[in-house]
Amino acid sequence: MKMHEIVKDVNERMNKTVEAIRSELSKIRSGKATPALLDPVRVEAYGSKMPLNQIASVNTPDARLIVVQPWDKGLMGEIEKAIMKADLGLNPSNDGTVIRVPLPPLNEERRTELVKLCRKIVEDGRVAIRNIRRDGNDQYKKLEKDHDMSEDEVHNHLNEIQEATDKHIKQIDEILKHKETEIMEV
Repeated sequence: MKMHEIVKDVNERMNKTVEAIRSELSKIRSGKATPALLDPVRVEAYGSKMPLNQIASVNTPDARLIVVQPWDKGLMGEIEKAIMKADLGLNPSNDGTVIRVPLPPLNEERRTELVKLCRKIVEDGRVAIRNIRRDGNDQYKKLEKDHDMSEDEVHNHLNEIQEATDKHIKQIDEILKHKETEIMEV
């Protein structure tokens, strides 16, 4: 790997980590209905398990309701069963054309548990970013040890990696702050 590509690789890996954290946190229920809440749902359809969003449109007409409209009406029962089996604490109701999934309001204890879960996910993300930093730093230190790069160049690249680390950790901290606010709003 070329010397300048190490920083680029570190940045790309850190960006992927931030996106993974964002995606993971979007699946956590905050009391507001979002189509992402049903992302873990897999429906038995056409001989295989398929993601819900591939066999139906998923909308949120208001903050407390998710509406699932299957493209094939024959899958209504399977979709309803899959939502119940997904262990999301949701009770879908089927009216023959759409499936309505009302979201019950969160109590204070559950909100606190969700915030703790979010903090754990973000802490795991911080650790992942620090591990990526360590890998990049080790690659540069090896180049210096092998006399392929000067001490000053290595120092400059290590600073770049540290700046990228700080930037990405700040991003996931902001994502956490936003998610905590979203969860704790009544």
